[in-house]
Amino acid sequence: MIRLTGINNKEFILNSDQIEKLEEVPESVITMVNGNKYIVNDSLDEIVNKIIEYKRRLFLKSDFM
Repeated sequence: MIRLTGINNKEFILNSDQIEKLEEVPESVITMVNGNKYIVNDSLDEIVNKIIEYKRRLFLKSDFM
């Protein structure tokens, strides 16, 4: 799960495992596997970095279990 900021400047949490596609037009558009789309203020690089950090935390946590 990653924290993003919508174009209304409100934060929300998104399940990054359900992302199908990321686009920048110029705002970032996230398309989910179910077809839902989210327009966010975060850049594509920020989104990708948040996903990487989230996955890193999951894998590190599983190494200790």
